[in-house]
Amino acid sequence: MNKYNFWFFSSFTIALIVALPIITVFFSFFSETSNYFTVLKNTFLFDYINNSLLILISVLSITFLLGVTSAYFISFYEFPLSNFFSWALILAFAIPGYIFAFSIIAFFENYGTAFSIFTYFFGEGNYNNLIPKIDGVFGSILAISFSLFPYVYVLARSSFFYQSSNYIEVGKNLGLSEKETFLQIILPSARPAIIAGLSLVAMECLSDFGTVSFFSVSTLTTGIYNSWLSFDDLNTANQISFILLIFILILFSIEIYSRKEAKYHQPGRGFKPINKIKLSGKKSFVALFFCSSVLFISFIFPVSQMIYWTIKFPKYIQDLDLLKLNLNTLLLVGLASIILVSISLYINYGSRIARSKILNFITNFSISGYAIPGIILAVAFITLFSNLSDFVSNTFGVSSSKHLFIGSIFGLILAYFIRFFSLSFNGIKSNYEKINNSIDESAYLLGYSKFKTFSTIHIPHLKTNIILIIVLISLEIIKELPITMILRPFNFETFATQAYVYASQDLLEAAALPSLLLIIWSTVFIIFSSKYILSKKS
Repeated sequence: MNKYNFWFFSSFTIALIVALPIITVFFSFFSETSNYFTVLKNTFLFDYINNSLLILISVLSITFLLGVTSAYFISFYEFPLSNFFSWALILAFAIPGYIFAFSIIAFFENYGTAFSIFTYFFGEGNYNNLIPKIDGVFGSILAISFSLFPYVYVLARSSFFYQSSNYIEVGKNLGLSEKETFLQIILPSARPAIIAGLSLVAMECLSDFGTVSFFSVSTLTTGIYNSWLSFDDLNTANQISFILLIFILILFSIEIYSRKEAKYHQPGRGFKPINKIKLSGKKSFVALFFCSSVLFISFIFPVSQMIYWTIKFPKYIQDLDLLKLNLNTLLLVGLASIILVSISLYINYGSRIARSKILNFITNFSISGYAIPGIILAVAFITLFSNLSDFVSNTFGVSSSKHLFIGSIFGLILAYFIRFFSLSFNGIKSNYEKINNSIDESAYLLGYSKFKTFSTIHIPHLKTNIILIIVLISLEIIKELPITMILRPFNFETFATQAYVYASQDLLEAAALPSLLLIIWSTVFIIFSSKYILSKKS
């Protein structure tokens, strides 16, 4: 009973920590509104909502087209470089939307890269009139879509792979064409996985801050940031956060529902692997052109732009403390990864020992933090600890302690913990459930203690999985912008914050190198984990 209480209390504490930001935003919505919120409600609030929804619907449409089409080509057909594209297309994960935005502006702006290319090949001329201007809502949609479509691609590809070739043969026997087979059999079978991918895209899209801010598009996220930073109105920031949180929780519920219907188990006896059709001629060219275009636009284009600016303007390299940038970023990655994985192992093992439905419910509730946009989490974090610090200070007469949580490494790591606990917990849990409980009982009969069973049997079995989770957490933290931007210590810069600060000052050339370093580190992590992400057995 004592052990049960210990594990129950531990998991409940973690669930409470993760839930506090949501609770804070919820109660802040019912607090007294300020004059600024009243003015905002009567003027720009509906513009924020309309722009957010317009970008969301457009991004969902484009990511569906890019992700499903590329997954279909890769899964069912063999064409030149098809094996290369199968993993290369996920490299778009290395390009955050805000870095893609930098690239678009730098290429299409007056006297930008496109102008330089025209000048190089055709001599001096007024080419700015020929170069399209991609900015505002349209630019935001493109940048966000090409940085998020891998969510749909990875899940759709996984679902397509597990569709037995028997389904394809049924389509042929019914006299269906390839197009009809795809639309009537393949696509409906993959619906849960595709919806799950689109739900993740939608949550990331609504929580995007860097991209829409750089394109000067007024959305709910920029409204939250401006309310807090520009107008020093934390209450209004929470009011807008509540509205955005409603959208996010609806999408989170849809994603959970879709995941319940999805089947990611190993194929059974009746499974017949799909025999890829070898394309030739015009069809081969279409598949190759489509995948090449997606890879070029989503990855090669922004990387080339960052390299071009870095080489063309080497003077900005001297202004950067590259060692400090690397150390700061890797410090956050290392600390957050170790803490997240350690606590995830602890809670998963505790749930295994306690075997309590109530405990499982509490731990499952605690993973909801991943659905909270970074900017909402940061504002709720500041609100919570500011109020808590003021209460303790006024009640007990002690000095304010908010500096321990706001503008500190400790507070930043705690915010990362809340944001990414779901990724870590579920990643460990998925493999932990594969360890049969009879193995534990056998170890106990041999005289193993619970700790020895955990350290000598469980950990070696989970080792590969733990490494993958650390890589994925590292990738998320390297790209995370709003949490780091708002909660970081004074004069503490990472690749993401340094690139954003330069770009917001219209110093795109200076933003190129930190952006490039972010992409390089992210690419390394993606390549390291790509075999597992795209594994036919995972």
